[in-house]
Amino acid sequence: MAEIGIYEAMSTLRAVRRLRPDAIPDEILHRVLEAATWAPTGGNRQPWRIIVVKDAARKEQLGELYAGQWSTFSARYRANLAALEPTARQRMERMLGAGEYLSAHFGQSPVIAIFCFNPAEMAITDANLGRISVVGGGSVYPAVENLLLACRAEGLGCVLTTLLCACEPEVAALLAIPAPWGTAAAIPIGYPMLRGHGPITRRPVKELAFLDTWGKPV
Repeated sequence: MAEIGIYEAMSTLRAVRRLRPDAIPDEILHRVLEAATWAPTGGNRQPWRIIVVKDAARKEQLGELYAGQWSTFSARYRANLAALEPTARQRMERMLGAGEYLSAHFGQSPVIAIFCFNPAEMAITDANLGRISVVGGGSVYPAVENLLLACRAEGLGCVLTTLLCACEPEVAALLAIPAPWGTAAAIPIGYPMLRGHGPITRRPVKELAFLDTWGKPV
């Protein structure tokens, strides 16, 4: 297939939650995994690993765990639907519908990529600031994004999910993840059932980037 430019890939990296059961060729899967290895990482330590889950029984168990987490997570959004204006409500209903489909079929994804991390290999410079620590993720999530972009370039559907992190002990036992490794993301990957990737909606630069001081437009 013809390659796409990096800007096109980034601006069309839509969350694809409806996947066909078709197998992913090994050479394509290797390319997207290799793309993850090229991501920036503190001290070039690469304190992450990917478990590529293809085994049907393990995927089914991951799907059951995911469905339990989705049920709780989605209920909060559904409770607030009535308060949204019509356009926002329709958009949220579409997202929830796609989420319901993923929840029901998570375990049938051709591949589920589980990203793991080792906190002992990270320089977590914000650990003592009295707020939620995020710096450690800087050595993990760029690899996740590289994998997502590579999937986009290969015509594969994918979506970044973190719900399984809430049941990390069960996932660790299922996949033999050793201590002190934790889980950072679960990426279901497969060929899109519908049109797949396409234009995304995000806030404009002027709302997200400031010049010199907070709130001053670039």
